[in-house]
Amino acid sequence: MEDFMIKSQEMVMFYGMKVIIALVILIFGKWIAGAIRNSLQKMMTKRNVDATLVPFATNLIYTLLMVFVIIAALGQLGIQTTSLVAILGAAGLAVGLALQGSLSNFASGVLIIIFRPFKVGDYIEGGGTAGTVESIQIFITKLKTPDNKEIYVPNSTMMGGNIVNYSAQKTRRVDLSAGIGYSDDIDKARKVLEDILKADERVLKDPPALVAVTELADSSVNFVVRPWVKSEDYWGVYYDVTETIKKRFDEEGISIPFPQQDVHLFQEK
Repeated sequence: MEDFMIKSQEMVMFYGMKVIIALVILIFGKWIAGAIRNSLQKMMTKRNVDATLVPFATNLIYTLLMVFVIIAALGQLGIQTTSLVAILGAAGLAVGLALQGSLSNFASGVLIIIFRPFKVGDYIEGGGTAGTVESIQIFITKLKTPDNKEIYVPNSTMMGGNIVNYSAQKTRRVDLSAGIGYSDDIDKARKVLEDILKADERVLKDPPALVAVTELADSSVNFVVRPWVKSEDYWGVYYDVTETIKKRFDEEGISIPFPQQDVHLFQEK
């Protein structure tokens, strides 16, 4: 009995030390992995590495480091890591089949980083939604809408359809339309529209703006008004020019037709 107690104490001491060392490896390994991730993030940011790549690369490196830390901790407990790797490989295959969606998201995230259809800060439309790209993570892309909502789009969904990047080019064309009555002077209306665009300093001289008659509609003669602006000025010009067209047409006596119906009443005798 005494021998059993002595052996039990020795085993507790032996394995207890292994558990303590394994916990120390796990705790300090996690801390070191986090420190490496943070240092790498600061270094990449300081060297002006693209903001799209920073979170993706640092999170991926942190995940890989944690895998090594966990394997080291298990090895300290006496678990054969070579067998463990084989088991993890088999389990990984089974999990991979079960988590095809997640793996697809990861692969799509890698494709986003490689082909760069958009980057952090771009305003895009994709995955059935639209917003400014906040971050590109391993499995999801985070967007912020103009009304300050956060949207998390799976990377596979984002890469599975068309992506419209409104920020990719430095300039954009503003597409506006304006209608006048058939009794109004077309040349006068065109001159007013051209003057409005020339007076706005945000409208670029090159490429030149287009003002042209596009349609003889049922109740109006329709113009297309297409100035070119810097991408960041798009909405400002869109709203301001639309308002200015209405005010200037009123000042110049140019009518803006609107749908209306004539109702004729017949009195039966």
